[in-house]
Amino acid sequence: MKLERLISIIYMLLNHEVVSASELSCKYGVSQRTIYRDIEAICAAGIPVVSYQGVNGGYGIMKEYKMDKSLLSSDDIASLITLLKSTTTVFEDERAQETIQRLKTVQADNGRAPSLTMDLGNWRSYTTHLRTLHSAINGRQLVVFHYMNAKNERQNRVVEPVSLLLKYDSWYLYGYCRSRDDYRVFKLTRMSDLLALPECFEREHNIHTEDILSGGGHQEQEQTKHAVIHFAAGSLARVLDEFYLDEKRFNEDGSLTLTIVQAIDTDWLIEKLLGFGEDALVLEPPALRQRIKDKIGKMLNRYEEV
Repeated sequence: MKLERLISIIYMLLNHEVVSASELSCKYGVSQRTIYRDIEAICAAGIPVVSYQGVNGGYGIMKEYKMDKSLLSSDDIASLITLLKSTTTVFEDERAQETIQRLKTVQADNGRAPSLTMDLGNWRSYTTHLRTLHSAINGRQLVVFHYMNAKNERQNRVVEPVSLLLKYDSWYLYGYCRSRDDYRVFKLTRMSDLLALPECFEREHNIHTEDILSGGGHQEQEQTKHAVIHFAAGSLARVLDEFYLDEKRFNEDGSLTLTIVQAIDTDWLIEKLLGFGEDALVLEPPALRQRIKDKIGKMLNRYEEV
């Protein structure tokens, strides 16, 4: 608690010219004598705190030591605040709220509309899962849940949560699955009966950010790493919405050829393509063409009696 107070006091001094001991005492609910000791500790750490005498006296930090506000433009700060605000609506992160307040102290109010606006409302349907997992990750708590895999098997999993991953408009949990004795990636929409256990894990997960972003570890679904799909001209707007990250070639007749050159959930892709009806035609690979053909055949068989 003392360390957090010291860090907070430093930010207060960085963002204000002079702060009195009585103000600090009131803000942190400690005596002025404690504040004096905190100031001594900050000075001992090498931060040049200056004492100002008189009625309007107090403490401040040498101007030469403070960060040059020009290092971040008003737009930079506004974008950071917007991003942090969007995440706090989901995670209710008090530390992010404090960071927002700190950024606001160096933000110039130019009266202009923000250049960036974000709304994470689309994920509020499983906000509880996100908050539970976020808290478990920070507290190094085990989590347990039932998971529906790609084979439609509902299984119980015990996981050491490492990181939350937002990819392809969906949230995933990256963690060490004790049930499989390996790292796994779990899609949150397939979880049920999620519970954070009081038991904490000791294992250190030294995973690089690049590994998490690339979905390092075994995916719980079959993947396609290459596909070429032709779309008719009447569906281009939907294609751009659904496959905005993939390579596209616009053809002279108004159609579009899409090339996927990254790992993508095969079942998800098939469901998306079937939604385009006759406007989508898979050119490659042959295995994906066959799976879609088989799927359409099974659908037709169900309507034989109609």
